[in-house]
Amino acid sequence: MRVRTGLVGATAVAIAATLAGPAAAAPARGDHAPTRQAMEAAVRDGVPGVTATAEDRHGVWSATAGVGDLRTGAPRSAADRYRVGSITKTFVSTVLLQLEAEGRLSLDDTVDHWLPGLVRGNGNDGTRITVRRLLNHTSGIFNYTADEDFARTHFLKDGFLRHRYDTMTPEQLVAIALSHRPDFAPGTSWNYSNTNYVLAGMVIQKVTGHSYASQIRDRIIKPLGLHATSVPGTTVTVPRPSSRAYSKLAATTTGPTYDVTALNPSMASSAGEMISDNADLNRFYTALLRGRLLPRKQLREMRTTVRIDGAPDIAYGLGLLDRKLSCGVHVWGHDGGIHGSASSALTTADGRHSLSFNFNGDWAGNSEAVVEAEFCGK
Repeated sequence: MRVRTGLVGATAVAIAATLAGPAAAAPARGDHAPTRQAMEAAVRDGVPGVTATAEDRHGVWSATAGVGDLRTGAPRSAADRYRVGSITKTFVSTVLLQLEAEGRLSLDDTVDHWLPGLVRGNGNDGTRITVRRLLNHTSGIFNYTADEDFARTHFLKDGFLRHRYDTMTPEQLVAIALSHRPDFAPGTSWNYSNTNYVLAGMVIQKVTGHSYASQIRDRIIKPLGLHATSVPGTTVTVPRPSSRAYSKLAATTTGPTYDVTALNPSMASSAGEMISDNADLNRFYTALLRGRLLPRKQLREMRTTVRIDGAPDIAYGLGLLDRKLSCGVHVWGHDGGIHGSASSALTTADGRHSLSFNFNGDWAGNSEAVVEAEFCGK
């Protein structure tokens, strides 16, 4: 979570930073020095610590900068597990596309078909919203994390410290969104809404009879051997090895710093509750882009993007972001932000060059600079 963007909303930061991205030349083969320099710059900017892992045809490279614990000064680890926020969305979308490939649903099914009567009121109409529109954020449904009461309760200091261990159900999160009118008529525009993926998780449960978490475990985590990846549900801790996570719990970048490592991630649900590490995220996105998780037709659907107004170099597919960097390279993946954690996981279209990294603070640091450094150089 970055207070200025909201829970699991680091994509908005990526869009803004990409618009201002500098021109750059391609890096030397196997040279990760610019990436290390960008990580160190993030620490100078105020991020407590950074962990990153890149993989390309030259091998695997990992580095850390800063600290993982402000109290003890312990460094970050390349093996750190961390909350990945909205990177969860790619996992959810992958499961739904697998179900489509099995003939168990269609992307053109309406939300009302699978969740009858749920999306109603204040101009919301689940009969006009398809599964596809959930996954590419063209549903128009209000983003529940943008609700002012929700923000006060879960993002700002007084509310967070009182409610950090509360359990919230998907139905409660959707109800918050439906207390607002839609942002636009379904299919007429684009707006990032975490509510879309809470509903997507509910659709998975209705189609399969099992939770979205169990489907991710059985269909992705176990087959790929993602041993550091988990869907924690209401578990408030992060498995070790891991670092502490820090936030200002305010709408500013100054003031006291709070340890926000322990929290109940049900407030993020299937929009952003997962935990992983750099190596697992690289393995997941590489497998996805190389066609190991989806048939060709479904992967093509996932990579069919919607343009984002004001961001000519970014487009959004089905739980997958396409980003054109300053050197012309396209990378695919997702960003994720949740309290005390800002992450990115990206790979080239052929899956041959991947990068995953995490900041353990949510108020500072230029994540786009790290991406540009790795894939483009200075």
